[in-house]
Parts: sequence; C-alpha cells; structure tokens
Amino acid sequence: MNDRLVITKKLRGEDGYRTFSVRLREDTVDRINDITAATGRTRNELIGILLDYALDHSEVVDKKS
Repeated sequence: MNDRLVITKKLRGEDGYRTFSVRLREDTVDRINDITAATGRTRNELIGILLDYALDHSEVVDKKS
C-alpha cells in the first residue's frame, strides 16, 4: 500500500485559517521549507495539508500496560 501524501503546486489562495504557534525542530522546518519551495505553497498551507493527512490516517488506541 502506498501511503504517500502527494502535494500539488499551488493553483490559487485559500482563506479561513486560524492562527496559533507551534514549536518544531529545525530539521523539520528545513524539510517543510524544501516542500514549500518545490510547490509554491506557504508553510501555513503545507502544515495544514500535512496535519489533515495525519489526522485522517491516525488511530487512537488504549495503551496496554
């Protein structure tokens, strides 16, 4: 199964975002910046795409002792 997230180049701007701060490791920011440079999307747009993908592919399970 291919779980790759395909990010297309930006075609038009979108609105309706809510602003908040997060702390990220520098290497994570570098990886985000590489993708933004390749796609023409902003960091905010890309982080939203990545978070939506992660949420759609997440599962909460009870921790077994």
